[in-house]
Amino acid sequence: MIFTKEEYLRRVRKTKEMMDHLGMEMLLVMDPANMNYLTGYDGWSFYVHQGVIVFLNRENPIWFGREQDSNGARLTSWLPDDCICGYPDKYVQSRYTHTMRWVAGLLRENQADNRRFGLEMDGYWFNAKMYITLKEELPHAQLMDGTNLVNWVRVVKSPAEIEYMRQASRICEKVMQTAIDEIDVGVWEKDVAANVCAAQIAGTEAFGGSSPAIFPIMPSAERTSTAHLTFEPDRQYQKNDAVLLELCGARYRYHAPLSRTVYLGDPPEDLCQTADGVVKGLQETLSFVRPGVTAEAVEARWREAIAHTGVVKPSRVGYSYGLNYVPDWGEHTISLRPGDKTILSPGMTLHFMPGIWLDAYGFECSEPILVTDKGCEKFIEFPQQLFVK
Repeated sequence: MIFTKEEYLRRVRKTKEMMDHLGMEMLLVMDPANMNYLTGYDGWSFYVHQGVIVFLNRENPIWFGREQDSNGARLTSWLPDDCICGYPDKYVQSRYTHTMRWVAGLLRENQADNRRFGLEMDGYWFNAKMYITLKEELPHAQLMDGTNLVNWVRVVKSPAEIEYMRQASRICEKVMQTAIDEIDVGVWEKDVAANVCAAQIAGTEAFGGSSPAIFPIMPSAERTSTAHLTFEPDRQYQKNDAVLLELCGARYRYHAPLSRTVYLGDPPEDLCQTADGVVKGLQETLSFVRPGVTAEAVEARWREAIAHTGVVKPSRVGYSYGLNYVPDWGEHTISLRPGDKTILSPGMTLHFMPGIWLDAYGFECSEPILVTDKGCEKFIEFPQQLFVK
């Protein structure tokens, strides 16, 4: 295990506290990051149904998954054997039955089929078929919405978690430097992407990396006018290309994302002005971040900082991040945007991401930060600029 058992037990207690506050007696956790957070389980097995059931009146949660993955739970989690339950292979992607029927049977065996049962209803890993099946199988249970309950427990990181995020940051520095060094006119985009991926896994001389939750985002030319595109596998970089880099280091699934922008040639004046305005706005906004301010106040400070530049960003400028699996390193909790009243507190980790996407090109320069007792701390020290080659 990468954390002490005491830390896992603290996380379970915090989860139960929130369950009790919401009137839940049980919680079905199917998000692999939340499973990992509560138990330590770390397997690439989430393409089949698996989960953790937290009981308000039981000390330990129960992990369930495919029988052949049970030893993975024994190897990576703190749970005792009687809390690790594998289901037969006949339930895997079956046309004739459903895993939630087996889960309902497990609950009946534990006299827990008539409880107030929280479900991660608005998540990647829980679907309509699961809900319908549980409703049929557990007619006396009260099914409740437990979406993001564990995610909100996760927003304040422990010192041990922060240390892994610092290690991920050292990996990210190497990853970003690899990309910037290798991008050049005539170089195949696929070759740079391959070396970026290799750097993510290789890590540093002191420690290795995990595969990040998001594949390297590194569009070029006109593809930089939008978010979330990857490389073009059959294209070479050309003169006057802009290249957006949203890359990441990861350590035991804990992330450190960073964005920068490269230009091959003499950058146009409007791009230089956009870059200058975004970087100055970023710096002013980070100096404002501190405990006690709200998420929406941070976004308002950003808009104030760039008001004179003409730059407009209608989407959020940041979000909470940390432990996660594909498809996202964000925690789906705090968003730096109007209307989010979350009060920042020490131990929260945010990706401040003021990406700008215009009709012809884009510019990105972001920072992963830790909210501290006195303000905020950047996880990564990397030049905040438009990189011109």
